[in-house]
Amino acid sequence: MTDRPTAPYPVVHEPSRKWIESTNVWEFMQTYDIGDHEELIARTTGDGGNEGPAGLEWFWDELVEYLDIEFFTPYDQVCDDTDGPQFTDWYPGGRLNIAHNVLDRHATVDSTHREESAVIWEGEPGDVREVSFGDLHAQANRVANYLESTGVDVGDTVGLYMPMVPEVAAILYGCFKVGAIAVPIFSGFGVDATATRIDDSECTVLFTGDGFYRRGSEIELKGTADSAIEAAGHVEHVVVYDRLGSRDGGGGADIPWQGDRDAWWDDAIGTADDSYESASLPSNQESMLLYSSGTTGEPKGIVHTHAGGLLQPAKEIHFGFDQRPGDRFFWVSDIGWMMGPWTLIGNHAFGGTVFMYEGAPDHPEPDRLWEMIDRHDLTQFGISPTAIRALRGHGDDWVESHDLSSLRLLGSTGEPWDRESWEWFYEKVGGGERPIMNISGGTEIIGCFLMPTPIQPLKPCSLGGPGLGMDIDIIDAEGNSVAESNERGFLVARRSCPSMTKSLWSGDERYLAEYWSTWDDLWDHGDWAQQDEEGFWFLHGRADDALNVAGRKVGPAEIEGVLAEHEAVTQAAVVGVPDDTTGTAVIAFVIPDSEYEPTDALAERLRTLVGRQQGKPFRPREIYFVDDLPRTQSGKIIRRAVRAVAQRDEPGDLSSMENPAALRDLRERLAEDV
Repeated sequence: MTDRPTAPYPVVHEPSRKWIESTNVWEFMQTYDIGDHEELIARTTGDGGNEGPAGLEWFWDELVEYLDIEFFTPYDQVCDDTDGPQFTDWYPGGRLNIAHNVLDRHATVDSTHREESAVIWEGEPGDVREVSFGDLHAQANRVANYLESTGVDVGDTVGLYMPMVPEVAAILYGCFKVGAIAVPIFSGFGVDATATRIDDSECTVLFTGDGFYRRGSEIELKGTADSAIEAAGHVEHVVVYDRLGSRDGGGGADIPWQGDRDAWWDDAIGTADDSYESASLPSNQESMLLYSSGTTGEPKGIVHTHAGGLLQPAKEIHFGFDQRPGDRFFWVSDIGWMMGPWTLIGNHAFGGTVFMYEGAPDHPEPDRLWEMIDRHDLTQFGISPTAIRALRGHGDDWVESHDLSSLRLLGSTGEPWDRESWEWFYEKVGGGERPIMNISGGTEIIGCFLMPTPIQPLKPCSLGGPGLGMDIDIIDAEGNSVAESNERGFLVARRSCPSMTKSLWSGDERYLAEYWSTWDDLWDHGDWAQQDEEGFWFLHGRADDALNVAGRKVGPAEIEGVLAEHEAVTQAAVVGVPDDTTGTAVIAFVIPDSEYEPTDALAERLRTLVGRQQGKPFRPREIYFVDDLPRTQSGKIIRRAVRAVAQRDEPGDLSSMENPAALRDLRERLAEDV
């Protein structure tokens, strides 16, 4: 792979000594006599030099007691990798339950958290609810008792095709209590995508809702659930949460109903016993089945355990996001995506408060998120780079009109940043002083391979470096480490971690082929990464998205970053198309700033800019100015769809797309050139 050096970004965030010494990670370092961040990473991932005990096993063993994770039965050893890193068994012999750690112990009569808010929720119309740990505990117990009444037992699957309401936490934790496997399904999915997940998981119980609010409209959910069940089968019991007022005919949707199968939430859950003792489960007992897109379009069912699904989010919230008493944590997500369960489990492990929002980030006005941060005094705020690019396009006034001083840390994940949007987020939302915890890992580890800590300096777009307890590296195509030489290469894991998927639901064969087949005993994460001369790590997009132009490779995110540097560009998506001369040609779709006219002259200036910064071979062959790009509900661009349109191909499953009109516009725009 051709080495193209990272842009020489300067350090823009330098934490003060006072800040550093106030953090959770600093306290951990003092406890174990760790002098600096470099030694911290060495001690938690490698040999640690000559300074005391070190390595993954030491760290993950100490972490249990340090974070006050409660096992019902102590484990015999930290991990057993007799069968190789592919099938490492973490905390064998131990027994625990996520629900006990995140809920039960915070709801006892003598707990200081019992009356505190576990969830603060705001609906898109503006309605607000707060749910205490005591109330959430009782509700989760009712869910557990209901599940047992339907015959659900340890290892059975339960589907969550739910609107983003507080009850999703009760369902998730109720599943954990029983030992059932929770199967969150994104509420924005259509019939086909939902049916695929129901069919693959074979869940017999499905929780859903009559609908939810999105951009001022009622989005009906129950009919989609019914059609998916009809296509997939398996489901014998459907519990319907009344979000729109359908039950009483109060203006909600007129939803379909099967009396012998369907039950309203209040009837099924509201009448169940509110006492339940969480099951004692083996450390490697499955807790969640989270689906991730596959390269062939067939989703991958990723299997997580009770030990890993608890330890990783708890570690990252405590150290990475410096969780403290009284914090209010908000990450723009859905329970159907990894960040939904990650947010709930990681914060509730410490009795923290999660803020949850139902609707669109720019409804009814582009300041909806800033207004909620201001009004609810939120302390941590996470969002995707794409969503920030979209909000930045509305101008600075929307964010500057609100008091965001309650924020202490910012977060982001999902895709590479461009420098201008990162700096806008840092300066306008973070006030030029709050660190951006730019994290990257994935559904496969319900956490992060790369994650800065709050005590590190930051460069724009950087992800800091390896997360605590994560033995990762950057290698070339032959498997040689290139991290220290600052070359670009493939992001890999050299050893397992507790939260790494134990396999795929479809079986070991696909699991091994997807993650362990490229190099011997190395986890291939599929990202293109680089460490710069000062030790800061960067991602450059998916390795399989790399554009090979005339024998030279570049990541689409790099060209997108160059385009976004121009003041006339709000957002860009870059893809490759076949070309007779160069093998691959670069095509760019650009959303122009409202103050600029999308002209041929502007397109030529943008092409010249790319050529100057990335090299002439990477100048876009065509630049198309568009009003929008196809994106998910969370604001992430569906690049697969953009690439398919550019290549005149079928994009496959688009059930997660929020704005189908954008895809139609792209097709029409390209058709004009035919």
